[in-house]
Amino acid sequence: MTLYDRIAAFYDPWSRSVTEDVGFYVEQALASGGPVVELAVGTGRIAVPIAEAGVSVIGVDSSPEMLRVARAAAESAEVSGLVDLRLGDLREPPVSERVPLVICPFRSLLHMETEEEKRRAARAAGGLLEADGRFVFDVFSPSREDIEETHGRWLEREPGILERADWDEGMRTLSLSLRAGDVITTFGLHWLSAPEWLRLLDEAGFEIEAVYGWFDRRPYDGEEDMIFVCKSR
Repeated sequence: MTLYDRIAAFYDPWSRSVTEDVGFYVEQALASGGPVVELAVGTGRIAVPIAEAGVSVIGVDSSPEMLRVARAAAESAEVSGLVDLRLGDLREPPVSERVPLVICPFRSLLHMETEEEKRRAARAAGGLLEADGRFVFDVFSPSREDIEETHGRWLEREPGILERADWDEGMRTLSLSLRAGDVITTFGLHWLSAPEWLRLLDEAGFEIEAVYGWFDRRPYDGEEDMIFVCKSR
């Protein structure tokens, strides 16, 4: 059982307020023409809207339970024919197809503990791209204010769902715990600075087309959030 198997049942209620990225990724998918590979597809929060826009999606995730929820969501939205869900690791995605767009939303690359693992995942994404294809993903680097406001405190993220952030600035890790009823699970996120991401992506064989500070495409200017649009060299 993966960490995400334990929270699959309440993942969507926990993340229901996260909507700002959906339109951005749908626009990226439409511009690419598809098909799209989504790494760490989760419950289909992004994949299903992309399919509803008429673009086919290959979704990869390591959690069978998250994929089960995603499959049900695609069926409910009547887009099952456009959503191909596959169990696998984003560092070795089970995808033989070559596509014009690979995405990895919702900071999922931060689950990779080391720079080498992040680089490996980025290279794997690049290996799925057609010539002139793009890899688009978002990550974050926390602000001092965010750390001070949330560190070590259980906060109600959504009704009945609690979240606790334990930050280690020295190690640059976030230990995020979620609790709903008797179910509790904790997973780690490992962040990098913008210059470190730029170096890592260069080493993984990408050139950077854009770095945004938010999903409205404002230029990155040192904010917490970073959205990278990368093109294979």
